[in-house]
Amino acid sequence: MDTIELNGRRYRRPTRPTAVICADGCDPSYLEAGFAAGALPALARCREGGFYALADAAMPTFTNPNNVSIVTGVSPAEHGIAGNFMLDRETGAEIMMTDPELMHSDTLLALMSRAGVATAAVTAKDKLRRMLGHRLEGICFSSEKAPPDVEAMVGRGRPDMYSADLSLFVLDAGIRLVEEGKAALLYLSLSDYVQHGHAPGAAEALSFHAELDRRVARLVELGCVVGMTADHGMNDKALPGGEPHLILVEDLLNERFGAGSVRVICPITDPFVRHHGALGSFVRVYRKGDAPVEAMAATLRALPGIDEVLDRDEASRRYELPWDREADLVVTGDRNTVLGATASEHDLSELAGHRLRSHGGRGEQVVPFVLSHPVSAEYRAKAGSARLRNFDIFDYALNGVTN
Repeated sequence: MDTIELNGRRYRRPTRPTAVICADGCDPSYLEAGFAAGALPALARCREGGFYALADAAMPTFTNPNNVSIVTGVSPAEHGIAGNFMLDRETGAEIMMTDPELMHSDTLLALMSRAGVATAAVTAKDKLRRMLGHRLEGICFSSEKAPPDVEAMVGRGRPDMYSADLSLFVLDAGIRLVEEGKAALLYLSLSDYVQHGHAPGAAEALSFHAELDRRVARLVELGCVVGMTADHGMNDKALPGGEPHLILVEDLLNERFGAGSVRVICPITDPFVRHHGALGSFVRVYRKGDAPVEAMAATLRALPGIDEVLDRDEASRRYELPWDREADLVVTGDRNTVLGATASEHDLSELAGHRLRSHGGRGEQVVPFVLSHPVSAEYRAKAGSARLRNFDIFDYALNGVTN
């Protein structure tokens, strides 16, 4: 079988090693700063001789929904993963969205592996490993919990979860898998630790992206087609004095409409809270009492820093989200505002050393879309005439590249 069908698309089997990188939190401004500094020669060559564009990430602009979108080629409405963290409407339980049983779609990685393509999924964050590896008959591991044989292959111990090396370890592992002939199709998903802590143009950000660029160059040198996109961008979410620009939505609504009126879920929540305090620009509001939804929505819309307040139907339609898992209200913050639940749920003590940078809303939806090789005229025309999405990257890498 020369092609694999998934969710209405047909993908060609790779004829040479193909590596798709999800550069977590890689706002286009990081690459622009790197280009201006002359720090990204390999990606500059991709921009000049391959394919370089901007694409839209899926909403909400968090890690889990976008990684699953990338490996399924569809929006959360179809694959079912609408955040890192969710409230189960039937049971009332608040759960991490790491269980592959929550997914409504197979992944391209799984289908390719079962068709005989040597396939590998390497992720920085272990929270993604189970979903990326669901039904995958190949290699799947995280750098966060890399086993001894992976450490030996890469040539160093597994990194600290709060380090730039958590991402570089993923790339080095992918390079070794290609060098050893163990993978023809790779998905390499990085961490946004650097982007949460450092703005574009900062020395730490330039250094990290230069190291990323060196690994892209090595993959191309090994004969790979390299595709790179991101799960979301990143923006400064602090006030001029440095404190987070924060709205505590659950506290505010319960004070206005009565204690226990709502429960607010922050779907950015994951084990990596130290660099963002579980604060993002997208929250879900579940009504527990009898307060009118529209009155709550009007209260929130009147606040400075609020971007949009949508009811369940409108949020599902406009943001392409699964209706059965959606809240009564979806609230997004603007480019400079994060949203939380209650003061007791967010530990901001770890943020004292830097300005809060985060994501989740429409302000972090634009991401880079890069290919190391040229794409066909058909695919260039497609990018110019239709909305390009980050989850088109496997289609372009496998079907669109011309040489």
